[in-house]
Amino acid sequence: MKAVTVKELNQELINRTPKELRDLCLRLSRFKKENKELLTYLLFEASDEIMYVESVKEEIDRQFKEVNRKSYYFIKKGVRRILLNTRKYIRYSQNKKTEVDLHIHYCTRLRNLTPSINKNTALRNLYARQIETIREKLSSLHEDLQYDYAPLLKALTG
Repeated sequence: MKAVTVKELNQELINRTPKELRDLCLRLSRFKKENKELLTYLLFEASDEIMYVESVKEEIDRQFKEVNRKSYYFIKKGVRRILLNTRKYIRYSQNKKTEVDLHIHYCTRLRNLTPSINKNTALRNLYARQIETIREKLSSLHEDLQYDYAPLLKALTG
C-alpha cells in the first residue's frame, strides 16, 4: 500500500466531518504508542510548555536513576535509550527553546553520572556530540535567550 502525499491527506481531511476526524484520531492512537503520546501532548500539554519541559526533565531524571551501572556497556545502552526518548519529546514540542532546555538537562545529568563518562570513549564522544548539538540549536535562538543559556553551556564545557 502506497501512502498518499500530505496535500492529498489535507484535502481529504477538509472534506470530513468533526465526528469522522475524531474517530480517525482515536483509531490512529490505537496503533502506535508514539501516536497516542503525540495526541496527549497536543491536546493536554502544548498549552503549558513550561510544565511540559519540567515533566520531561523529571522523566529524564528518573531514567538516569534507573541506568544499570555494572559496566560501561550497560551505561552506554541506557544513556542512548534516554537520549532517544529525549529526542522523541523534543520532536513532539518542535520548540527550539524546549529543545535546548532538554539537551542541556540531559548533558548535565550525563556529566554528573557515576562512574565518570570520561573513562569511556564512546560516552565522551556522545557527550561532545550533544554539546555541539546544543551550540547549533542555540545559534538559532533569539539573542537574549543565547545570552541566558551561555553560562549553562560554559558550565557543561568547562
